[in-house]
Amino acid sequence: MSEGILRVGVVGTGALGSHHARVFAGLPDAKLVSVFDLDPVKAKSVGEPFGAETAGSLAELIDRIDAAVVAVPTVAHAEVAAKLLGAGRHVLVEKPITSTLEDAEALVALAAEKHVVLQVGHVERFNPAAEALQRIGTPRFVEVHRLSPFPNRSLDIDVILDLMIHDLDLLLALDKSKAVQIDAVGVPVLTDRVDIANVRIRFESGLIANLTASRVSAEKIRKFRVFGSRLYASCDFITRKAQVAKLVIGETGAPEIRMEAIGSGTTDPESEPLRRQAKAFVGACAGRHAPVVSGADGLAVLRMAKEILDKMGGMGPTGQS
Repeated sequence: MSEGILRVGVVGTGALGSHHARVFAGLPDAKLVSVFDLDPVKAKSVGEPFGAETAGSLAELIDRIDAAVVAVPTVAHAEVAAKLLGAGRHVLVEKPITSTLEDAEALVALAAEKHVVLQVGHVERFNPAAEALQRIGTPRFVEVHRLSPFPNRSLDIDVILDLMIHDLDLLLALDKSKAVQIDAVGVPVLTDRVDIANVRIRFESGLIANLTASRVSAEKIRKFRVFGSRLYASCDFITRKAQVAKLVIGETGAPEIRMEAIGSGTTDPESEPLRRQAKAFVGACAGRHAPVVSGADGLAVLRMAKEILDKMGGMGPTGQS
């Protein structure tokens, strides 16, 4: 870092990489300096509007930056992130952290060895609606629906690693106890991988979570509901708003439900989860705080996702568990 400005590069300039480039280009404590993609024309079209140079190779990008976003296909996460970390560069890698547990463990160890930040892009942690989850002291039951129309991306992985993994990350952040029972069903519909799935998880704490994920639905839904002791939180990750209902004793001495609204909605540019994630990454790179979603967090979520796939009789995106 020079003069307190983090020099950032983006590796992979698909739809998500393009958004990362836009977001980092707009941060006051960061500067988008370089982008790299196997398609140089695509890379130039993404980086040039923000004054970022198009790197001719990953090595060339590494020479120009302090930190990088890895937004390549999942199967290439491990190779690209390892080169960046090995060169002493901070890394924000998109979810899932890698294709295999062995690769994820290796990245976590490498980041620790090089004393650099490894953050995983579980972006829902930065959704303003997720703040409602912090109000639940002891969660008892979680109900999740994450549904999408059929996408034109991420078809190298199944719906567990594509969509449900966001909610698994939120779940593990909500309850730190061990999962003692997992029941899972899933089927391929339009691809040869699982496209729709339902999972029920029981934790050592007593929490029961029921999660449904689909990428073959007619409408887009992102709902995360948590029930606690005299508390209920309903998060809508599309509107970036949430409501918390709490049972209290009113002035008359009778019980009543008190509602609290959380989140400013999608009209507030500062509420964009990707921007909030980028700001947190810059703060972690500057040493102001630990990564909000660390490499170890990403590894833990991947491990649970693999357990779910094993329960379905399925395997990961490269056929390795």
